[in-house]
Amino acid sequence: MFKLIKKILDHSLEILVMIFMAALVIDVTWQVFTRLVMKKPSTGTEELAVFMIIWVALLGAAVALNRGAHLGIDYFVGKLSLRKRIFTEVFVFLCIGLFSLFVMVIGGGSLVLRTLELGQVSPAWDIKIGYVYLAIPISGFFLVLYSVIGFSERLVELIKHKYPPQGKIAPPGEEQITAY
Repeated sequence: MFKLIKKILDHSLEILVMIFMAALVIDVTWQVFTRLVMKKPSTGTEELAVFMIIWVALLGAAVALNRGAHLGIDYFVGKLSLRKRIFTEVFVFLCIGLFSLFVMVIGGGSLVLRTLELGQVSPAWDIKIGYVYLAIPISGFFLVLYSVIGFSERLVELIKHKYPPQGKIAPPGEEQITAY
């Protein structure tokens, strides 16, 4: 049941990022077209592009963590033994999860509430900025979720002494190939 719920959440998040990315491309294309071809720049397209970039970047970070595609400096980690690499990944997932929980979910949620209370609105679109900032706690939730999954999977590997063969370790949620 948990795997089904996770799969639905993963798929929904990826679709949402694709929709925002497609809308961003259309928005920027329209902005360039109106500025260069029509010689009369469209109002509000730049602000909308900034809002969509915020959502794409933050939600895309959660998708990347889920897929194991986050940027990382693995030169030194690659030189460690497999057991030490998994220990390092446990530590990294713990750090990502704690940061995401405290800074993005709790801090971002507080930012959203305060911004909504203050009634700050965007100049061109007249929407409350708090709704734009909702990207922070929402992506933080997904980062915490994927960090907990990755952390627990790596911890199980350490406890059971099951290590995948040399090479890239599968991202959270994917099956590991074990070698004895």
